[in-house]
Amino acid sequence: MPFVLFMFAVMADSVNDPDHGFCRDCLTLQGSTTRRCERCGGPRIVRHPELYRLHLAHIDCDAFYAAVEKRDNPALRDRPVIIGGGKRGVVSTACYIARIQGVRSAMPMFKALEACPEAVVIKPDMEKYIRVGREIRGMMQALTPLVEPISIDEAFLDLAGTQKLHGLAPALVLARFAREVEKEIGITVSAGLSYCKFLAKIASDFRKPRGFSVIGEAEAKDFLAVQPVSLIWGVGKSFATTLEQDGIRTIGQLQTMDRSDLMRRYGAMGDRLHRLALGQDDRQVHPDRDAKSVSAETTFDSDLASLDDLVPVLRALSEKVSARLKRAGIAGRTVVLKLKSADFRIRTRNRQLGDPTRLADRIFSTGLELLRREADGTRYRLLGIGVSDLSDDGKADPPDLVDVQARKRAMAEGAIDALRDKFGGKAVQTGYTFGKGHRGRPARPDEDDDREEVRHPWERI
Repeated sequence: MPFVLFMFAVMADSVNDPDHGFCRDCLTLQGSTTRRCERCGGPRIVRHPELYRLHLAHIDCDAFYAAVEKRDNPALRDRPVIIGGGKRGVVSTACYIARIQGVRSAMPMFKALEACPEAVVIKPDMEKYIRVGREIRGMMQALTPLVEPISIDEAFLDLAGTQKLHGLAPALVLARFAREVEKEIGITVSAGLSYCKFLAKIASDFRKPRGFSVIGEAEAKDFLAVQPVSLIWGVGKSFATTLEQDGIRTIGQLQTMDRSDLMRRYGAMGDRLHRLALGQDDRQVHPDRDAKSVSAETTFDSDLASLDDLVPVLRALSEKVSARLKRAGIAGRTVVLKLKSADFRIRTRNRQLGDPTRLADRIFSTGLELLRREADGTRYRLLGIGVSDLSDDGKADPPDLVDVQARKRAMAEGAIDALRDKFGGKAVQTGYTFGKGHRGRPARPDEDDDREEVRHPWERI
C-alpha cells in the first residue's frame, strides 16, 4: 500500500480511538497504553481525545533572540544569555537558564544583572533575527497558505484541509514542522493546537521550551474556569486590578456573569470578557495581516534633557525608520513620538500628515516639532520615533506647493540613500548626526529595541 494511503488508513483508526497518540520525536503512531515510543523509546507521546479533529495552531519560537545567538555561538549553549541594551537598557529576551534565575523580558538591565550577574549580555541583531524569522515563516507557508504572522517569531496557522496534501493529520504535520525547524534552523519552537485562536495561543505557552499542548473544545470551559482573568487578551495589569477591585479574579467568575452586565460595566471589553471566558472565539486566520506601524527606539546610557542631546538621536532613528519603509515599499501617514522619563513614565505624541511619507526628512521634522514641546527640562531615558496608518508608497510624498524646498530635500535624500546602499550605512551623515555618536549618547544607536512589524505603535514584536 502506498505510504500516503497507509497513513490515511491509520489516521482513520486514530480518529475512532480517542486514546490513540503519536511520538513527537519519530511521529510513529502509538497504542493507547504505551508510555514510551514503541519505535524509538522516546517519552514524548501526545494523546488527546480531540487530537485528530483540531486544526488551528499557534507556533511560538522559544526565547527566539537568545536561541539564535546560542545557535551561532555554541560556547553559549550552557550559559545564561540576555539579549538587550547596556546597563541602562531593558531585556528584549532571555534564555531559559537566565529565566530560572528571575530574568524577564522588559526588565531593566540593571535588575536583570542583579538577578543573574554571570549572564552574557548581547546587543540585539535585528537584521539577523528578521532573516531567521522569515526562514521559519517560509517553512510555515509550505504547510498551509493560511499563515498569520503575529510577530517576528510567532504565527497562527490554519491546517484545515491540508491532510490530503501532507498525508498526515494537522497534529502530526505540526509536530513534524517543530522537528524540522529544530533540525534545519537550529532553534526550538513550541506549538499549541486547538479549535480557536485564543486557546491555541494559550496552549503554545504550556511546557515551553519544545512544548506541544492541545486544548479541545469539550474541556475548554472547565479549563478556563480555574485560570486568572489576566489570561484573557487585553487584560493587562491595570485592567486586572480594576477587575480585582470588582471582586473578579478568575475566568470562572466571568463565566457566571451576564453578558449585558459585563458590557454595562466594561463596554466593548465586557463583550470580549464574556466570549473568551466561555471559549468562544470565531476569528479566522488572515494570511494578509499587514504591519500597522514601523518604529525604532533607543535607551540612553545616561538621562538626557536638552534638545542638543535629543535631536541627533531623533534624526538617526528617523533615518532608520525611513530605510525600513523604503525597503518594504510602504509609507505612513501618522508620525508617533515616544519618550520615557527617568521615572519610567511614558509619553506618546502623534501627528497626522496630509499625505503618507517614507522620507526621513518629513519623519524627523514632524517628530522634532513634537519633541520641542516635550523638551521642558524633563530628563529622558528613552526616545523613539515611528509611523503608523501604513499604506503602499504609491501616493507617498507628493510635490509640496507650499514648501518649495521639500522636493530638493527629497532628491538629496535619494542621493544619500544611493550612496549608503553602495558604501554602507555610515558612508554619509547629516549635520544632525555627524560627530554626535560619542560621549555615551548613541546618535546612531546600536543598543535600541527595534520594531519592524507590530500590531500598534510601540507594541513589542
